[in-house]
Amino acid sequence: MERMKVAVLGATGVVGQRIVAMLDRHPWFEVTALAASEGSVGAPYGQAVRGRWHAPGEVPEWAAGLPVVRCVPGVDARITFCALDANVAGPIEEAFARAGYLVSSNAKNHRMSRSVPLVIPEVNPEHLSLLAMQGYGPGGIVTNPNCSTTGIALALAPLHKRFGVSRVVVTTMQSLSGAGYPGVPALAIAGNVIPYIEGEEEKIEKETVKILGNGDRPAGFRISAQCNRVGTTVGHLATLAVELERKTSYEEIADAFTEFRPLTAHDLPTAPAAPIALHDDPSRPQPALDVDRGRGMVLTIGKLRPDPVFDWRFTLLVNNLVRGAAGAAILNAELLVQQGLAT
Repeated sequence: MERMKVAVLGATGVVGQRIVAMLDRHPWFEVTALAASEGSVGAPYGQAVRGRWHAPGEVPEWAAGLPVVRCVPGVDARITFCALDANVAGPIEEAFARAGYLVSSNAKNHRMSRSVPLVIPEVNPEHLSLLAMQGYGPGGIVTNPNCSTTGIALALAPLHKRFGVSRVVVTTMQSLSGAGYPGVPALAIAGNVIPYIEGEEEKIEKETVKILGNGDRPAGFRISAQCNRVGTTVGHLATLAVELERKTSYEEIADAFTEFRPLTAHDLPTAPAAPIALHDDPSRPQPALDVDRGRGMVLTIGKLRPDPVFDWRFTLLVNNLVRGAAGAAILNAELLVQQGLAT
């Protein structure tokens, strides 16, 4: 197939860099524009990120020579990936959508808008139907969830589908890279845990039920979240206690996780064959050992066991920069193409 032209907004930031790196030699997409703030406009991309390139490997050759452009409509692309900071992302995304671009956004600004799909392709691809409510004609905005929400919703999806979820309590231990760059000062996090991440608990509680709901109706279960910043580099760890509507066995829950292979995502280049891996080692998952499983797109679950207050509890690990951010936005764009919405 002829590759579709795409652009990256906020291309010089941590998530933007990951998107650029993951789009290197992508079979469906050709990057034709890299956009960023005024301070970088006009410089070759390689120069704009020199000394602060945080993605694996080197800056792709094709990207290094591209001049950085402004974040305004007019770029030669059909899809734009938005990795802009939420302080500026909202109106820029709307401007691109009004101009006929499809925006695959990692920003929080439009996630809870009634007409904006908040999508994990393996979980709720049917929510793309909300695009028709936006009134942007050929343009539109699709969002991926918060980086922690992505792992939590992906883990709960097979349980909710098979057994019904009625209550969830989750505690997160979130890595430093989730705060962007330069992030948390060293003297604040070294030898420390910070039990506060602004807005994070509300995102998890609201976004999860939107994703697992029916269209614009949220799921009916309750979720309570507590979030902590810890000194790991990449990978958000979360512990969950889950109450189910139907009593079940360890074997049934394990099967629900390991057999979760939604057909919708099978043909998407960035999607892993199995999005969830269940570990039987009681000391796993660990960010140092498991964060790059499936090139960072596989969710690792471990310590699955009965819970004396709820029904079951387990620990999960999500790569916050890949599955929770850059890879999520790319996967949503691939879904738009697969569903015939990005022509």
